[in-house]
Amino acid sequence: MRNTEMMEALSALAAEKGISEEIMLEALANALVTAYKRMPNAAEEALVEIDVETGDIHVIAQELDEDGHVIREWDDTPDDFGRIAAQTAKQVILQRIREAEREMKYEEYAGREGDIVTGIIQQTDARYTLLDLGRVEALLPQAEQVPGDHYNHGARMKAYIVEVRKTAKGPQIVVSRTHPGLVRRLFELEVPELVDGVVELRAVAREPGHRTKIAVASNDQNVDPVGACVGARGMRVRQVVNELRGEKVDIVPFNGEPSEFVMKALAPARVREVRIHEDTGIAEVIVPDFQLSLAIGKEGQNARLAARLTGWRVDIKSETQLAEEEAGGGAGEDYAEGEWVTNETGEWVFQPAGGGDTISAAEAGYATLDLGGNAEAADDQPTSEGVSDAIAVDGSESVPPAAEEAAIHVEDDVTDIAADEVASDADLEAEEADVRTEADELIVETASEGDGASEG
Repeated sequence: MRNTEMMEALSALAAEKGISEEIMLEALANALVTAYKRMPNAAEEALVEIDVETGDIHVIAQELDEDGHVIREWDDTPDDFGRIAAQTAKQVILQRIREAEREMKYEEYAGREGDIVTGIIQQTDARYTLLDLGRVEALLPQAEQVPGDHYNHGARMKAYIVEVRKTAKGPQIVVSRTHPGLVRRLFELEVPELVDGVVELRAVAREPGHRTKIAVASNDQNVDPVGACVGARGMRVRQVVNELRGEKVDIVPFNGEPSEFVMKALAPARVREVRIHEDTGIAEVIVPDFQLSLAIGKEGQNARLAARLTGWRVDIKSETQLAEEEAGGGAGEDYAEGEWVTNETGEWVFQPAGGGDTISAAEAGYATLDLGGNAEAADDQPTSEGVSDAIAVDGSESVPPAAEEAAIHVEDDVTDIAADEVASDADLEAEEADVRTEADELIVETASEGDGASEG
């Protein structure tokens, strides 16, 4: 039979869809064999031959021996096989086209993990959001969505490809809005220097929806990496922030020196000093007192991001905390090196022997001194200042911190009055009275030695 029109249509479709014509003809021949075997009196073995030039279709029946060799062939093309061939050809062609298109779609996105795509939001529910990428749809799972973001139908959105799966229905593309790679790709779209290799994005640390820190370096001494990423009047970084729906972005210069890198990573906080402890992997950061909360950030966010960006465990301390440690500070410790003095406002403060900033009684954390001579730290950080936060010998009468040493000197006398050694209540009262008298004398004597001190 002749079917030139069918062959012309097949060739046109193969060219339009980008499918090999030989593959189409092979699939058609196999489908026609199946259709022939369903007919009555059909041979058990047969093959279909299609003339590519004329479109002639012939069914060749075969007889096989026990070993599967062909011993006889004959033309067994049915009289009405043209109608069957046309119907079968249509079904086969449509099926092959669908399969070929699915394969082409998969090949288009296979290996593109890590790329960025732009899609239109089509559907949103509690499990996922669908993005129309044109020829395919991408799946944005709930776990890859930024908390608090709204995905409005018809809105355009960029997403980061994390996985491409091959399924019977075609490729399934899984995308993310929380992946740190999204920030990297967005900057590459806005900063040509990143694509050219003049500027490198060395590290990214991100808490989706809140803040991102990136570290950049330049391979050209004439190019400022931070300025290149910020752009004129901040246009480049603003485009990235807008796509991230207002997420804050900090751009810091990468530095091969760990202390400098950690210092820059804690921006916008100003850091006084960074001490690197390579044996423990800790970066000890010293900041001014008024910069402590900024360096730590809300719920520790700034410190966390800096640690992820640099790879060092960040331990942030204020200058006051450092001074306490260096002075042997800490509540309940005896400051052996230094002395308690009064400052210009009459407040008792501890002056370290080696110089440096003085430490107030409240900052030292002293609250009371019991009769056993043990200094007790305040449960909470003291807020008031002056003599009221100093050490009280008997729990009722406040004394200046300068008397602490004197009070501790009578510790031996006090401990002699331990409960298991007390003979009677009268002995205890008498001994306590002696201790108070000796403590009062020492308080007056010690206070008078301070600069500008008074007996009260």
